[in-house]
Amino acid sequence: MEMFDRLANWIESHQQACFYKKFLGVECPGCGMQRSFVELLRGNFAESLALFPALIPTIILIGYLILHLIFKYKNGANILKYLFIINTTIVVLSYIYKLLT
Repeated sequence: MEMFDRLANWIESHQQACFYKKFLGVECPGCGMQRSFVELLRGNFAESLALFPALIPTIILIGYLILHLIFKYKNGANILKYLFIINTTIVVLSYIYKLLT
C-alpha cells in the first residue's frame, strides 16, 4: 500500500491543469480524471467515483482491450464495442450533470 501512496503523491505533485478550464473557463468532459485516479490509488472509491465516474469503467475497458489483443477472444470486438458505448455514455451523462449543477 505504501507504493500506491507514493505513486499517488507523485501524480498529485505533477498534475497538469486542464487546458479548457485554464484558457476557456469551462470544464472538459475529462476534468477530474487525474484527481479521481489519485483517490482510487489511495483506496477512496466513493471519492474517486464522485470526481470522475467513468474512471473505473475506463480502466476495465483498457484492461480488456489489452487482454483481447493478447488472447484474441472470440467475441472480444463486440464486448469492446459495448464497453466503449457504456463508457462514453457515463462520460457524457456525468459531464451534462456537472454542467447543470
